Amino acid sequence: MRIAVFVSGGGTNLQAIIDKIKDGYLSDIDIGLVLSSSPDAYALTRAKDNNIPAVVMRSRDYPSVEEWDSEVLKAVEEAGCELIVLAGYLSLLGPKTVKKFSNRIINIHPALIPAFCGEGMYGIRPHVAALARGVKVSGATVHFVNEEYDSGPIILQKTVDVLPDDTPEVLQQRIMKECEQVILPKAIRLIADGQVTIENNIAKVKD
Repeated sequence: MRIAVFVSGGGTNLQAIIDKIKDGYLSDIDIGLVLSSSPDAYALTRAKDNNIPAVVMRSRDYPSVEEWDSEVLKAVEEAGCELIVLAGYLSLLGPKTVKKFSNRIINIHPALIPAFCGEGMYGIRPHVAALARGVKVSGATVHFVNEEYDSGPIILQKTVDVLPDDTPEVLQQRIMKECEQVILPKAIRLIADGQVTIENNIAKVKD
């Protein structure tokens, strides 16, 4: 299966996918395109170092959001990708792309949806909110993407304990390493193997 990975920053989750391709867990997965919303994203360097085609497509560089949406969709289709993986992608996808790739777009969110999610909850913010609320566990969620922030069917979740001396930055790194980089490749594996179905906005996973 060929996938497109959308990024905005460092690309640690992109690297986790690349590593799982190399170690054989995702040996039949091919990254056909890395699409970045920022020209400064280190994820672009990771793509270059691994000979993966990469493009920068920012909505503000196009006459309209509609045209940007069309060009994003065109880039994914021309690369022959069957699944879009949002791996730290901070832009909201356009409706044309979401509709065309319905149930074929997944996102990794750094919290346990439906907690600490929705518009504006990205980067360090979910971790700040989790600590402010005093939760005892947090984690990450892989879900399908629809037209609304973080509201698509949940595929996988993984938790970590929140420790008394955690800072947002420490919690962010632990969730990234112990949760995000584990369940994102696993979700890709399950989808590639046809182990995920959707009924009434609920993802059923055969594991």
